[in-house]
Amino acid sequence: MRGKLITLEGPEGAGKTVLAKRLVEELVRRGHRVRSTREPGGTRLGERLRAILLEAGGGAEARVDPRADALLFNAARAQLVSEVMEPALEAGEVVICARFTDSTLAYQGFGAGLPIDELRAIAALATGGLAPDRTILLDVPPEVGLRRKTDASRNRFEASFDLAFHERVRAGFLELARQEPARFRVVDSNRRLDVVAPEVIAAAIEILG
Repeated sequence: MRGKLITLEGPEGAGKTVLAKRLVEELVRRGHRVRSTREPGGTRLGERLRAILLEAGGGAEARVDPRADALLFNAARAQLVSEVMEPALEAGEVVICARFTDSTLAYQGFGAGLPIDELRAIAALATGGLAPDRTILLDVPPEVGLRRKTDASRNRFEASFDLAFHERVRAGFLELARQEPARFRVVDSNRRLDVVAPEVIAAAIEILG
């Protein structure tokens, strides 16, 4: 049987990395074969692009055009799907990915104002039409999520984009969830980890049966 793709999405500081780790540990404990990855990254090319895309600093002269952002994120995504995701899914594994196509729609679309339909078309090309079986949206107010990051750990989006941008991103994620209620499960991430993690696990188990 083909495996399942479960993605974790959400604004900055929502807890995607730590909750993905908790989810992987629980699924392995339950006997699932699991492949964990992230965006951008997960491959040699993807990790190199990650360093470029998320590096903080550089000032206004280092500003990246949203179209360049969208294309570079999707370049990393194409390699990840081809090299990691599709082989794992074909082998029957559960693939857990922190961020996927919805992040591009939320950040470069709702946040930066690029046309959503065009971003969907680019993502479809990059993924070969691969879509998540379940997307867990970790929702947190942007002012809360941004406060969770130290100055040293902030990426370009956290360090250089204003609160209004992050509010648009959050609203975009929630709109995407509203449009696809069967795929999305929205989890309030503005709570303690030991409260949020069981809900994330339950949302994943629901799709795995």
